[in-house]
Amino acid sequence: MNSPAADTNIANTAIANPDIETVWRGLRGEVEAQLRAEEILAAFMRPTVLQHRSFGEALAALLAQKLACPTLTEPALRAIIGEAHADAPALLRAAVDDLLAFCARDPACDRYSLPFLYYKGYQGLQMHRIGHWLWRRGRRELARYMQSRSSEVFGMDIHPAARIGRGILIDHATSLVIGETAVVGDNVSMLHEVTLGGTGKDSGDRHPKVGGGVLIGAGAKILGNVRIGEGAKIGAGSVVLSDVPAHSTVAGVPARPVGACLSDAPALDMDHTLEGD
Repeated sequence: MNSPAADTNIANTAIANPDIETVWRGLRGEVEAQLRAEEILAAFMRPTVLQHRSFGEALAALLAQKLACPTLTEPALRAIIGEAHADAPALLRAAVDDLLAFCARDPACDRYSLPFLYYKGYQGLQMHRIGHWLWRRGRRELARYMQSRSSEVFGMDIHPAARIGRGILIDHATSLVIGETAVVGDNVSMLHEVTLGGTGKDSGDRHPKVGGGVLIGAGAKILGNVRIGEGAKIGAGSVVLSDVPAHSTVAGVPARPVGACLSDAPALDMDHTLEGD
C-alpha cells in the first residue's frame, strides 16, 4: 500500500505537477479577475489572497479566518499554521497536490481558486494536516482542539492522528468521519458521508487502511482494521467489513465483490458506475 510518511504525513517522492509558485501565480490571477467582475467581494478576496506574498501565507490566512473564535484568535492561528508550514514544507506541496486533484477530477472545478476559497473538503483537509503536525510533535491538546473546531466549521471529523497521503479529493465532505488509526494512501477520492471507522469498542489499531488510487462512493462505511487494496472501488452506500482486494469493485450491505475494477486508478477517473451497469 502507498502509505504516507510517518512524520509529516506526506510522502517525499516528487509528483510531476506544477510547482507551488506556478499554482500561486495562477490562483492570484484568477482572484484578481474575479474581483474585477465582482467588486463587492473585495473585503473577502483581498485579505484572503491578494494581500499575501505566497501560497503558504494565503492558505494560513484563509484557514485562520475560517477557524478563528474568541478562545483562539486569528493571529494565533496564523502563527501556528505558519510554524507548521515552515517546519514541514511538504505540507504545502500536499496542499497544492490536493488542489490539483480537485481541478483534475471534479467536473465543477475549472480553476485553482474554487477549492481554495470555497470547498470545505479542501479546507478541512488542510486543517487536518496542521492538526496532524501538532499531534506528531506531542502538542496533542491543541491538536484535539483544532479537530473539534474544524468539525464545527467544516462539518467533517478527522482525528489528528489519522495519516492521509496527498493528491486527495474529498468532494462535498459533509459528515465525513476518519478515525484515529486510519491510513489513506495517495491519490484517493472520497465523497460526503464516508466513514473510515471502527467496529465498536476495540482499542489499538482499529481503523481502515486505504491504498492509493481508491475511489470511495458517497455514504460508504468502511469499518474496522480492514485493508482496501490499491485501485479498488467502493460503491456508494456500501458497508465494508472485510478486506477488499486491489483493483476490485465491491458494493452492497454488507459489501460483496461485483467484479474487477476496469480502471487502474478509479479515484482519478471518478466513474462511480459499477461494472456491468
